[in-house]
Amino acid sequence: MTRPLPTDPCVAPMVHRPVPGRDRVRVVQVMATGTNGGAQEHVFNLVSRLDPDFYDVSVVSLSPGSAVRKLQRAGVEVTVIDEPDDVIATATLAAHLADVRPDVIHNHMFRAEVVGTKAAVALASAGHRRPWVVSTVHSSRVRSCEDQELLRQLTPSMDRLVVVSRAIERKVVEEGRHGAERVLVYNGVDLDRLVHLEPCCTLREEYGMEPDASLVGVVGRLELEKGHPTLLEAWPLVLERVPRAYLLIVGEGSRQDALHQIAREQGIERHVIFTGRRDDIPAVTAALDVAVLPSYREAQGLTILEAMAMSRPVVASNVGGIPEMVEDGVTGLLVPPHDPPALAAAVSRLLLDHPLADTLARAGHDLVHDRFCVQRMVNAVQELYDDGARAVRPREVSSAAG
Repeated sequence: MTRPLPTDPCVAPMVHRPVPGRDRVRVVQVMATGTNGGAQEHVFNLVSRLDPDFYDVSVVSLSPGSAVRKLQRAGVEVTVIDEPDDVIATATLAAHLADVRPDVIHNHMFRAEVVGTKAAVALASAGHRRPWVVSTVHSSRVRSCEDQELLRQLTPSMDRLVVVSRAIERKVVEEGRHGAERVLVYNGVDLDRLVHLEPCCTLREEYGMEPDASLVGVVGRLELEKGHPTLLEAWPLVLERVPRAYLLIVGEGSRQDALHQIAREQGIERHVIFTGRRDDIPAVTAALDVAVLPSYREAQGLTILEAMAMSRPVVASNVGGIPEMVEDGVTGLLVPPHDPPALAAAVSRLLLDHPLADTLARAGHDLVHDRFCVQRMVNAVQELYDDGARAVRPREVSSAAG
């Protein structure tokens, strides 16, 4: 039976039920890659807030990268297994787990699900205690038939399968992943970091815009699924109605050159700013007049949640998990994917109708602060870890007693 959470889980830490043994619950997070991304941000938010009096947490990353360095700067113990061969990576991880003896391993992203789950199985086959296996599905990516079959085979060896939206839950079911209990845990936003954040007030000067320019921005990897081409194709239509509007495209990725080419072909280069990587993304978001997420697919859409938390009006594609956060006409505006005229109309509407923009922004702010705070996410995951420790530790205690 699950205990009730505190009255306001966004501000109150969780009260733990007893777990067998005197040691802290040992948790190993396994990340598929050490580069930047939503899953890596989720891991950082999680490990930096787990109760240190109750959990002993470390991270294994299956590649190096900026996310690894960020965790290390925060004082998190990170082991990098930079081995492209899954068989070798699995054996190396299993040996590491044998030394750490975790109660729980928590896999994030496809390769971590594969390598982490196989390592847990190998550990049990070698006579070691098998840790409780949690896997979080962060991506809406449609995987190959071979990958889907592998996940179907491995899922019964997992103890909990965490999905970050109802849309991802439907995807998991459609892929035939059965044998592990599914748990919905939405990604949360760090409200403490965002509530009192000062907007970046130098953007217009920094990028040579007019002082009264309207700022519209999209934050995300420059990859095809993020929908940047549709936004660029919509931009000439926005400029017809709002001539002083500028589009900020924040992020890096493989599509950068192709997106520059689209901007040139549309004749909108002067009104499109490719900022590249920025270390002040929340401050940039806070300075926007409208935040946009034109994705073609999206598991949840953390960047749009952050914009809503900072009372920015939002326009987003009606795909994946986005409608679970953005209610059209209430907390933002939803548009069909791949529809430049609809996207342009929604953006222009919010730039020109300030009362509507303010109303949607306030409603979005209230929704995030009520339902999508990071502490609510952490509490839900901590409950899973406690369940795992209770599941694996009694066997250990009874065996020692015998």
